[in-house]
Amino acid sequence: MKELLRSTDPTILAFASALLEGEDIDCFQMDVNMSILEGGIGIFPRRLMVRADDLTRAERVMRDNEIPLGR
Repeated sequence: MKELLRSTDPTILAFASALLEGEDIDCFQMDVNMSILEGGIGIFPRRLMVRADDLTRAERVMRDNEIPLGR
């Protein structure tokens, strides 16, 4: 899996995930449980991962919808 997006904003991650699902691109959020360590204040970014084969298509979807990749 390859990193597509990195953000501390859960709404961006949810929107990006919905867009990818609409394009039949599987994705997985990593670092979701880091909020336990940080106390829920949102300082650690979460990563949205996609299959290596889907990375180019997924990046295009993010660009088309003006979602910054945050890498």
